[in-house]
Amino acid sequence: MGSFGNLILNENMKIFRRPRTWIMLAILALISLLMPVLLREGMGTDGVSFWQAAVTTIQIVFFLNTIFCVVIAAEAVAGEFTWGTIKLLLIRPWSRSKILASKYLTVIIFSILSTLLVIVMATGMSYMLFSHDTLDAQPGSSSSATNSLALWGYLYVDLFITLAIAFMVSSVFRSGALAIGLSLFIMFSQSIFSLIFNPVRYEWAKYVLFNNMDLSKYMTSGADFALMGGPSAGMTLGFSIAVLAVYYVIFMVISWVVFSKRDVAG
Repeated sequence: MGSFGNLILNENMKIFRRPRTWIMLAILALISLLMPVLLREGMGTDGVSFWQAAVTTIQIVFFLNTIFCVVIAAEAVAGEFTWGTIKLLLIRPWSRSKILASKYLTVIIFSILSTLLVIVMATGMSYMLFSHDTLDAQPGSSSSATNSLALWGYLYVDLFITLAIAFMVSSVFRSGALAIGLSLFIMFSQSIFSLIFNPVRYEWAKYVLFNNMDLSKYMTSGADFALMGGPSAGMTLGFSIAVLAVYYVIFMVISWVVFSKRDVAG
């Protein structure tokens, strides 16, 4: 366990010793602090709780957070091949499975830290600038702390699956650019594919990855929920989580099998 801990420490050092990493975190922190200020100027403070401001800020900044995390995930394995350091890593007394696991866990640790940074900064600034009165918040409102935390959890699940895709592509194709490009394509085309392959129209579409990544739709109710593939399509929160779990296992198995069998002698 000690050697595996050293592996994770080594991978974290690779990430955090680069100025680029700190620049990305600084950008996330800065935007998370500035967005509530801009919202206050544009919306005022009347009838706006700090939870509403925090939710809006985090939803906006989370796109950038996902991009930065994808960059880290894409270069976790592909970068070793690009820089030619993969041979030096593999001659160490560690199995390939441990090496890949340490890289993946480091990516997850970074994503958790960056997400917490965004949440803490945005919520803290919103708390200072907006109303603390949430007595009038209706159930399901973004003003509710419970619903806000649930929404942020769903956002992270989306990020988590996107990172799994980026990590898999990085491991299989050894291309950071391809991993970043494909992950961004999935991010920005997710809603489009969900409309094209609507579970209401096609029964099989409820098993499509794109239709299950956005778990925040289960916080919606009524006709909008049905259009997005709700109960009428046989989809529930538990169903989507199960589908995502299956895809996640597939992505991880592919990553481990390809990395473990790859010949790096050339």
